[in-house]
Amino acid sequence: MMKSLKLAAVAAGLMAVSATANAFNTGPCKSCHAIDHDVVGPAWAKVAKDYGSADALAKVFKGGFKVEDRKIASAEPKFKAQAGTMTNMYNLYIKGHEDDAAKALFAAVKSGKM
Repeated sequence: MMKSLKLAAVAAGLMAVSATANAFNTGPCKSCHAIDHDVVGPAWAKVAKDYGSADALAKVFKGGFKVEDRKIASAEPKFKAQAGTMTNMYNLYIKGHEDDAAKALFAAVKSGKM
C-alpha cells in the first residue's frame, strides 16, 4: 500500500510539472503588447475582439501567421510596418504552441493580466 501511495505521489508531481512546463509564457510578449492599449503591437483586447475566439486566432497561427491573414496588421499601416518583427517573435515563441498561445492571449484579456 505504501509503495502505491509513493508511486501515485510521484505521478501526480510529474503531471503537475508537465502541465506547468507546457503553459505558454506570455512574458516575452509584454515588450510589444499590452492588454488595453497599443504599444509596438496592437492591444490584446483589440486582437481578441477582432478574432472573436482563441480557435480563430490559433488558426491564423497554424497557417503560418501570414501578414495577409492577420486582421489588424493587414488593415492598419502602423502595425503592418511591424509585421516582420512579429513574424520573428512568432517563429521564436508561438510556432509549435499555436493553441496554447491563442488561449493565453484570450485568458490574459479576460483576467486583465499578461
